[in-house]
Amino acid sequence: MRSHGAVASHALGEEVWRAVEEDWRSAPLRPELKATLVFLEKQTLAPEELTAADADLVRAAGVSDAALRDAATVCAMFNMIVRLADSFGWDIPSWDALLQRAPLMLENGYELEAIFQRM
Repeated sequence: MRSHGAVASHALGEEVWRAVEEDWRSAPLRPELKATLVFLEKQTLAPEELTAADADLVRAAGVSDAALRDAATVCAMFNMIVRLADSFGWDIPSWDALLQRAPLMLENGYELEAIFQRM
């Protein structure tokens, strides 16, 4: 979560990110983002309960199919990576190092080529 937190902190601003860390449900986020986070939380914690109705709620908040698909794909990949990192004890860079990478991650996204550029 720390590396993604660095990106979120850079994108949202430190104050908003701290509010998200404390309780994302009460943080000052746009409705589209909150609806997406509800979906992603369910995808992560109770994927067997996720239905088309959940996606409909996100769309109703103004999120496009493409944006929801991207968010769900990134979430699934992060869930897998975090589980592997926990299982194998992979090192996590310092917060300062992660903050330095954040602008590039926002600019280039999570494409494989962009990831190799940050290594």
